[in-house]
Amino acid sequence: MVDYHAANQSYQYGPSSGGNGAGGGGSMGDYMAQEDDWDRDLLLDPAWEKQQRKTFTAWCNSHLRKAGTQIENIDEDFRDGLKLMLLLEVISGERLPKPERGKMRVHKINNVNKALDFIASKGVKLVSIGAEEIVDGNAKMTLGMIWTIILRFAIQDISVEETSAKEGLLLWCQRKTAPYKNVNVQNFHISWKDGLAFNALIHRHRPELIEYDKLRKDDPVTNLNNAFEVAEKYLDIPKMLDAEDIVNTARPDEKAIMTYVSSFYHAFSGAQKAETAANRICKVLAVNQENEHLMEDYERLASDLLEWIRRTIPWLEDRVPQKTIQEMQQKLEDFRDYRRVHKPPKVQEKCQLEINFNTLQTKLRLSNRPAFMPSEGKMVSDINNGWQHLEQAEKGYEEWLLNEIRRLERLDHLAEKFRQKASIHEAWTDGKEAMLKQRDYETATLSDIKALIRKHEAFESDLAAHQDRVEQIAAIAQELNELDYYDSHNVNTRCQKICDQWDTLGSLTHSRREALEKTEKQLETIDQLHLEYAKRAAPFNNWMESAMEDLQDMFIVHTIEEIEGLISAHDQFKSTLPDADREREAILAIHKEAQRIAESNHIKLSGSNPYTTVTPQIINSKWEKVQQLVPKRDQALLEEQSKQQSNERLRRQFASQANIVGPWIQTKMEEIGRISIEMNGTLEDQLNHLKQYERSIVDYKPNLDLLEQQHQLIQEALIFDNKHTNYTMEHIRVGWEQLLTTIARTINEVENQILTRDAKGISQEQMQEFRASFNHFDKKQTGSMDSDDFRALLISTGYSLGDAEFNRIMSMVDPNHSGLVTFQAFIDFMSRETTDTDTADQVIASFKVLAGDKNFITAEELRRELPPDQAEYCIARMAPYQGPDAVPGALDYKSFSTALYGESDL
Repeated sequence: MVDYHAANQSYQYGPSSGGNGAGGGGSMGDYMAQEDDWDRDLLLDPAWEKQQRKTFTAWCNSHLRKAGTQIENIDEDFRDGLKLMLLLEVISGERLPKPERGKMRVHKINNVNKALDFIASKGVKLVSIGAEEIVDGNAKMTLGMIWTIILRFAIQDISVEETSAKEGLLLWCQRKTAPYKNVNVQNFHISWKDGLAFNALIHRHRPELIEYDKLRKDDPVTNLNNAFEVAEKYLDIPKMLDAEDIVNTARPDEKAIMTYVSSFYHAFSGAQKAETAANRICKVLAVNQENEHLMEDYERLASDLLEWIRRTIPWLEDRVPQKTIQEMQQKLEDFRDYRRVHKPPKVQEKCQLEINFNTLQTKLRLSNRPAFMPSEGKMVSDINNGWQHLEQAEKGYEEWLLNEIRRLERLDHLAEKFRQKASIHEAWTDGKEAMLKQRDYETATLSDIKALIRKHEAFESDLAAHQDRVEQIAAIAQELNELDYYDSHNVNTRCQKICDQWDTLGSLTHSRREALEKTEKQLETIDQLHLEYAKRAAPFNNWMESAMEDLQDMFIVHTIEEIEGLISAHDQFKSTLPDADREREAILAIHKEAQRIAESNHIKLSGSNPYTTVTPQIINSKWEKVQQLVPKRDQALLEEQSKQQSNERLRRQFASQANIVGPWIQTKMEEIGRISIEMNGTLEDQLNHLKQYERSIVDYKPNLDLLEQQHQLIQEALIFDNKHTNYTMEHIRVGWEQLLTTIARTINEVENQILTRDAKGISQEQMQEFRASFNHFDKKQTGSMDSDDFRALLISTGYSLGDAEFNRIMSMVDPNHSGLVTFQAFIDFMSRETTDTDTADQVIASFKVLAGDKNFITAEELRRELPPDQAEYCIARMAPYQGPDAVPGALDYKSFSTALYGESDL
């Protein structure tokens, strides 16, 4: 039962208060004026009048019985004013003036006036209710007066979530019945007809009294009687309504329902305090749970990103070369896929991870929680260090790939050149060793011997001419070894065989000369013409062989200047062909002259020149070969010139786009830097401005994609330099990634400032004043300042600082001891100095309310007072209570509360 004596001692009404309640809500006079606009016509409805009579009578008796009396007829028993004054004394706990005991009408009127004056003294405005009408037994006026008393002493003081009186009582009913099916309280009449709302109120506070699941919406009489009986028997709430009256009335009387429901509110007022305490705990636990989810997300994202970096760096640091260009080009293509496909999402993850970390730290500061410290090795700095290592490995890897491709191209060119020269040399030496081992001079005539000597001299000349080719073959083999050619073993074997054979040929040549010289004195006749032919034909033959070799030689160039140099050298070679043709005609003329002399002198020739194997047919055949190779060489050089011209166009096309994109990125970086330190407009204006910049940057992405396409064409054409621009694709990519990261980080900083401003109640003018003060002392305009500048800033804002106080403040704004104070840390400090937040002591006090003033709490109490998920959250984390008054299942809510704020470990 509600103790109205105690309940009303906290309210003091008088003429100076204007009728305002102590709760600071609205004007009681205004509210009562509205309620006193009594719809008297409604009392003409017999059903409503009957309900009000019964309800108001039961309500009055619930208080009069404390004084040992009651009323039977509400409009008769209050006529002499005695029980009316007694009722007011019981519900107010105050003494009224002494009543008059006479039986005359004037005595009754005086008593009723004393009661009405007392009501008016409580700030209640009585409209059209006079003592004479009460004394005369006017039912409408009497019911109106009792309703006014009920409003003032039973309903006015109800307050729920900043609403009071009728609205507060309705909101309380809605909150309490919200979880129950088939209950929807919207008013104080038809919402209660089926009786489920009454049963729901009782079950919410005393679930052991009602079996709610067995109630049926289609049986309202049973439902209403069940609720009325339980309330009267167990809650000391008298039965004020009849179930049949409510069910048989289209619209039950609102004031009767309100009067009865207010009795439930006061009966359960103690539970209201527990609910308030539970709400505070729910709020604190919700913040803690959300922060824990953010911490878990950060740990997971950080672990995934660091694992990806750990797997990728060894791949980028792998410098094992491949044997062929095709294998190295495949490595280059894999690297391009990594840059285009695999890395960009990780850049976004890294940026989002930093944003999540900053947002989490801001939320922790705003909720008065300790800063979040990630697991060892998962700090933002650890991720940045890993990312820098990745970038370094990536840069070196691309350079290594390009160098390896160039090296393999050089190796393939040298290997082909080695094979060509070796094949030519081996073809030339074929049979030479057998020739030098012949002993034909032993049976030859003198002229034959002389011919053999000349032939041998021509061979020595030829041998000397081939010495340069052998040296070239050895030099190429040596270079292949130095460049680590994969087939060096076969190259070395072939080169060694050629050198050994060359030494053998030298030794055999020397031995044959000695044998021929031994019989030289016997040789007198030498065919000078044949000798001259041989001496001139051999160098010319070597020149043609060299020319054919040069005309068939492979070439590789990278610039238009190199190909133009080759074309110029080829044109110079073609200019020597007329002289070579004249030399060829001269050599052939010597051979014809020898034939003519032999014929004229009837000399029988053996049919071949004894001094050389180079016949006129060989010279003519090779000359025709040279004539055929020249136009082919012309065509190859022209095709290469066209290719280099195309490459030059690609260079210029890329340079043109890069020289636009590069400065654009730098300009945007500078503009973002200016926006972050300027104070143009509100924080929302700055945020919108930054987001417009972000959209303009995203819209600019097609220009970067176009540049990537142009760079792809350059890579496919194996173009390794570009003199038309200082920007490389790597510079552009790094600049673009820095631009995206900078705009995202700047937007996040402004959003955190808005979050801080709104959470701490900082006005726009205060925020601008903070920014102006910070910018004034941020002399370098970097967005942060050292401790000396920060001390000057604090002094300018009115702080009187000693070293100890300043060191305390620095530990708050610079917890990592970096020596720098950011603007975000500055506004966090300024807002924390003036704003109150939840504390561990407040949470402990709330738990103590739920525990019924005990030093511990049970799992059953937590599940009854808190939502299921948060109740289980507390049960899982609370340690067993170890105090002297402990009982089985007791939980320690004090250590749990302090742990929420980082004051101890769970």
